[in-house]
Amino acid sequence: MRVIVASTNPVKLAAARTGLERVFDPASIHVEGVSVPSGVPDQPMGDEETLTGARQRMEAARRLQPDAAFWVGIEGGCADTDHGMTCFAWVTVTDGTRFGQARTGTFFLPDQVARLVRDGMELGHADDQVFGRSNSKQADGSVGLLTHGAIDRTGYYTHAVVLALVPFLHPNLTFPDSHWQREG
Repeated sequence: MRVIVASTNPVKLAAARTGLERVFDPASIHVEGVSVPSGVPDQPMGDEETLTGARQRMEAARRLQPDAAFWVGIEGGCADTDHGMTCFAWVTVTDGTRFGQARTGTFFLPDQVARLVRDGMELGHADDQVFGRSNSKQADGSVGLLTHGAIDRTGYYTHAVVLALVPFLHPNLTFPDSHWQREG
């Protein structure tokens, strides 16, 4: 089963592989990553912009590599709330016919990171600056840094990958996807 992930980030590739292996025969999964644009800012803000980025990445990967069983888009985002800035990600999956989507859990960012993101810095760069790291978004990410590794970024995304696969596990049921515009 050839799966195209709309990213070359090793964390996103590992999350997609692990999620798919939990649902399907692990021996049948072959995951490849492609670099495609999200069509949204480098640091998406809010649910809609982040979900749009995941969908657009997924569709761009499908156009670039049309011969696959599944295409996966993963997009991390932030949102300002009345209580502070939160962090989350959206995962989208299609087989060209059906569509699944799920959101990760949400957590609050420290004020020092949130200020940098509000000033226009991408979350990964803000984390690196505040925590004195380099390229943390391709390693443990915010969730790993803040939990001292109790939850790493791969595990954080993996649950949402599994949840996005629910419509494929229950093809006899109808799931909402009214806002998703299938391209091509």
